[in-house]
Amino acid sequence: MSDPSPNGPGPAARIDQMVAQAKAKAERYQAMQAAAGQVSVTETGKDGLVTVTVDSAGNVTDLRVSDRIRELSGDRIAAAVLGVLRRAQSRLPERLGEVMAATIGDDQATVDTIVGNYRARFPEPEPDEPESPDPGNQVKLGALEEEAGAPAPKPPPVRRPAADPGDGDDDFGQSFMTRG
Repeated sequence: MSDPSPNGPGPAARIDQMVAQAKAKAERYQAMQAAAGQVSVTETGKDGLVTVTVDSAGNVTDLRVSDRIRELSGDRIAAAVLGVLRRAQSRLPERLGEVMAATIGDDQATVDTIVGNYRARFPEPEPDEPESPDPGNQVKLGALEEEAGAPAPKPPPVRRPAADPGDGDDDFGQSFMTRG
């Protein structure tokens, strides 16, 4: 059958072409989704004490802590872990942008929208956030009391109500469940 239009393909051919383009686009988006699902980012603190890996959703998938972390207080450890976690998460938009450019690079509006959503969800950490402060700048619990020479306060004694001598209770404080 010949093409009825001297100016180009007929309606059926154009529809076939649009269907083929839509299928190709759907395949590229499926490839992008699969590749984006495999994205992970690993970040290590400058001092090497903490290493965090996050998946494409920003969830922690691996956390490694050096034995040297014992030198830090709990607050310092938490600050180090959170600082490295935030840095790892903040690198997700860049990595996802790379994956998307390789798979659906011709759809810049979609790339910009998704990467923008990730940037809003995982912003760059504040530059002045301490990762793991100097362990020599710590105060140990009880150090202030030891320096002052004052003993720690004693807890108040436990007070029990006095038994009423006239209540006829002769089980001497035992449970009624143990009477024989």
